[in-house]
Amino acid sequence: MARAPIRILGLDPGLQHTGWGLIEHDGFRLRFVAEGVISTTPAEDLPDRLLALHRGLAAVIDLHAPEEAAVENTYVARNPDSALKLGQARGVVVLAPALAGLAVAQYGAMEVKRAVVGNGHAAKDQVQAMVKHLLPGVTFKRADAADALAVAICHAHHRSSRQALARGYQPA
Repeated sequence: MARAPIRILGLDPGLQHTGWGLIEHDGFRLRFVAEGVISTTPAEDLPDRLLALHRGLAAVIDLHAPEEAAVENTYVARNPDSALKLGQARGVVVLAPALAGLAVAQYGAMEVKRAVVGNGHAAKDQVQAMVKHLLPGVTFKRADAADALAVAICHAHHRSSRQALARGYQPA
């Protein structure tokens, strides 16, 4: 018997483009709900960009009422200034759903790829193709939204596994 579906918000942090994707999961099936990108421009001051990310995410959360959120961990090693800015953007992306009272899970890129494609070293186009397969009829405006949907799918799989283990565990 299928359970009531839960809404999961997947987030792919970025200072210029933060992708978001919303799915429903009933324990067995995935259903696409919505996707999008919150964008800022480099011409804006950093505090204004971070505020725009927060406001955009708060609006998405208010509109779609997710019950849980999942965020992809980010790794940047090339430019220290870019890494700091991305870290600040990621902080906002983690904080926004937490402020709304949502549980926020975090997954590494390889973990997301492994959960969606079965290969932690899958190429972006493989991940996008599998997201389209798992969520029939979905189209993405940007790759950032596809990545966010992959994060949501990863969380749905991990969530189901944790629940199955919890149900099956019988202490002696």
